[in-house]
Amino acid sequence: MEESTAKVERSIAAPMIFLIVVALQFLSRYFEINKKKGSTSSEDIQLRAEIKQLLKEASALSQPSTFAQAAKLRRLATAKEKELAKNQAIRSKETKLSYDTYTKGLTILQVLTYLLLVIWFWRIPVASISKQLVQPFGKMLSWRAGGPTNENVMVGIIPWLILSTRVSKSICRRIFN
Repeated sequence: MEESTAKVERSIAAPMIFLIVVALQFLSRYFEINKKKGSTSSEDIQLRAEIKQLLKEASALSQPSTFAQAAKLRRLATAKEKELAKNQAIRSKETKLSYDTYTKGLTILQVLTYLLLVIWFWRIPVASISKQLVQPFGKMLSWRAGGPTNENVMVGIIPWLILSTRVSKSICRRIFN
């Protein structure tokens, strides 16, 4: 009875570890994308509309007699553009700080999760794969999991975590691009 539960746990272990790693990678990629994207406020939208309107009015005043008025409107538009840039710089700094906090927390969570998984599955095989499927890499995959049994290679936790991390990063890049 105990042997059959160990086999069931082992058969479930590899997909569960992979799903945990994928979830952590998705969160990491989500924070990274939102950090780059930033946000726009209603004040920024209003400033952009005012700048556009001022430049439109200035371009409509193309006569020599209205040159001074057009120059005044352009200067006003330039001042509003500087104000908009200042607002965006402040907002991007605030969002960067908040996302940096989340990213640091997620990194700590990833390290703790990987450490817990390594401790839990140390010297216990996570999965078994046919020797023919992993012919040149069988010894590398079975590192710290024991030798081959019944023409199967036992996959250790550290190679499985490395493989799962690489695959999940690739999946996240393809999904979020």
